[in-house]
Amino acid sequence: MSSQIKQKSVWENYRFPILLVGSIIIGSIIGVVMGEKATVLKPFGDIFLNLMFTAIVPLVFTTIASAVGNMMNMKRLGSILGNMLLVFVVTGVIAGVLIIGAVTIFPPAKGVEIAVEAAEELEAVKLSDAIVNAITVNDFSALLSRKNMLPLIVFSILFGFCVSYCGGEESYVGKLLNNLSDVMMKVIDIIMKYAPIGLAAYFANLVGEFGPQLLGAYGRAMLVYYPMCIFYFLVFFTLYAYWAAGKKGIKVMYKYILPPTATSIATQSSVATLPVNLEAAKNIGVPKDIREIILPIGATMHMDGTVFSSILKIAFLFGLYGKPFTGIGTFVSAMLIAVMSGVVMSGVPGGGLIGEMLIVSLYGFPAEAFPLLATIGFLVDPPGTCINATGDTIASMMVTRLIEGKDWLEKRLASGEVKL
Repeated sequence: MSSQIKQKSVWENYRFPILLVGSIIIGSIIGVVMGEKATVLKPFGDIFLNLMFTAIVPLVFTTIASAVGNMMNMKRLGSILGNMLLVFVVTGVIAGVLIIGAVTIFPPAKGVEIAVEAAEELEAVKLSDAIVNAITVNDFSALLSRKNMLPLIVFSILFGFCVSYCGGEESYVGKLLNNLSDVMMKVIDIIMKYAPIGLAAYFANLVGEFGPQLLGAYGRAMLVYYPMCIFYFLVFFTLYAYWAAGKKGIKVMYKYILPPTATSIATQSSVATLPVNLEAAKNIGVPKDIREIILPIGATMHMDGTVFSSILKIAFLFGLYGKPFTGIGTFVSAMLIAVMSGVVMSGVPGGGLIGEMLIVSLYGFPAEAFPLLATIGFLVDPPGTCINATGDTIASMMVTRLIEGKDWLEKRLASGEVKL
């Protein structure tokens, strides 16, 4: 009898993560069996992704604007943003050092032979324009697109600040924003009911379409990248969670991190994973204002997986064209490009392509190298997005520790807000 109760408790606690993981496994098997024919299932995955993308803009605006609008103490907002930036930079540098070590020990292009096709002439990349376009748009209507996430976030923070200045959560607009935020989270909750079907279809298409390429000429690069992402997730996310909240921080992190993990791998989109991340951070006990500010910003600016992939691409081209990927100068420049790609370029429409253009132009590679980087970009997307997206939730835990002290989780466990 007690065994049945225990089994029921495990199913009730982990039902949704089990369903998501099971759907990914089933989707992978279908992809292996059907091969490229599995693309017939892609529309079912696209439906899920489109529903999530449709809800993202109002979700980001209402959550950030309400979180900032409810703050009567602007020092806390400054503290959240300052500590957020610190955590983003530190984890990004750690990721960069790790992948530089990996590609130095195990060169991704060693023994690789790829027929390089001629590419069209690349447009010059003007960095100043890219930065301006990353944080602003020239028309309000452009804010209503998920392709302009950073400008939307900047506007939402500004709007929330003005709400706080004009009465905060007690004002009519403040109450409306709080209610709209709750409504949008309910919308996401309903969309997630379809997630197991959508993710299974998306993963079947992913494995069916890219499976052969992973075993081809790019296989060695993938043998560097995929294990590094798994290692970073299991080891460094665990260390980050331990630093944030001790052993119980590790337990609560692993209890709630599976839905964002599964969603990010299947959809290959940090933005599409944002609603699931918000729910995970809430269950972990991250305060509302911290999670609703950091997670939307992190979806466009906290990209440890992109740091991994940028340095992998640079090392791959160095090896392919016979240039030694060695020396402090080379490593520092690679790190700067990786951080630029992960933080600034990720907020620009087509930012990944701009980052790849920067790599080709700054290091003097021929234009024909660009399609090679684009192909690697597609292949590394699933695990890289997983690190990017789930890392946002871990970062929110770390920022909570910096703002509220190392016993923040203990207090929430004691109050019943969080359950292990």
